[in-house]
Amino acid sequence: MAQKVWMITGASRGLGAEVAKAALAAGEKVIATGRGRDSLDFSSDKDALFPVEMDVTNEAQVAAGVRDGVSQYGRIDVLVNNAGFGMLGAIEETPAEDVERIYRTNVFGLLNVIRAVLPTMRQQKAGHIINFSSLGGFRASAGWGVYCSTKFAVEGITEALHDELAPLGVHATVVEPGFFRTDFMDNRSLARARQQIADYAETVGKTRIFAVEKNHQQPGDPKKLAQALLQLVNAANPPLRLPLGTDALERIAQKNAFVSQETATWLSLSESTDFKES
Repeated sequence: MAQKVWMITGASRGLGAEVAKAALAAGEKVIATGRGRDSLDFSSDKDALFPVEMDVTNEAQVAAGVRDGVSQYGRIDVLVNNAGFGMLGAIEETPAEDVERIYRTNVFGLLNVIRAVLPTMRQQKAGHIINFSSLGGFRASAGWGVYCSTKFAVEGITEALHDELAPLGVHATVVEPGFFRTDFMDNRSLARARQQIADYAETVGKTRIFAVEKNHQQPGDPKKLAQALLQLVNAANPPLRLPLGTDALERIAQKNAFVSQETATWLSLSESTDFKES
């Protein structure tokens, strides 16, 4: 396989760091981005690794970072949009400023990077955009509603990108990881609603307990996820969606079964709203 140039956002730790390390180990070149360069020193091979200070919410900084990366390597073959954070709390508990903050990173930041990279990929007539969603991007659950809504947005953005870019030789894939053993449920990566409403103890309260008990006990192996992405970018016909982890597959199967059953139950009412032409 020809050597590829990757740009990975949120590469300072967690899944982004693992993907960066795996790509470097496979002989690829990596433009690793994060809010500071100090945590992006994955390799002594300075020709293979180009660290870039980039806050994805800063559109000017994103544009400059992409220009610098293209200037360094001449191209970008793979964009991994990984930067983001979680939000735990009931919908009612989450104030508007927290909702806006997570959307600025998880959705608007992702769009900033996509807009900055696409001119290069269109000119190349080749490339692969990989947007990180979540099992929560397919099926939301109590306590994760605001976070999941950002990942639902990522799913919709990627679906449209897939159709828009296919004639141009550029692929788009949304990756849907289950729970992987990273720092995602630590305070650095997971914001929590400051208000806790007692009426949600049986729903959101159980999710809060889950987040504490499962922290660093998640079933997914980040190194195996990174290897899966290496296979993904070398696939001749990459998928629109790639769930990763048995928990993600289980959640998808459960939702598909629920939707099929509910649609069948309400089919006659759903069909009753069409115009009846005389």
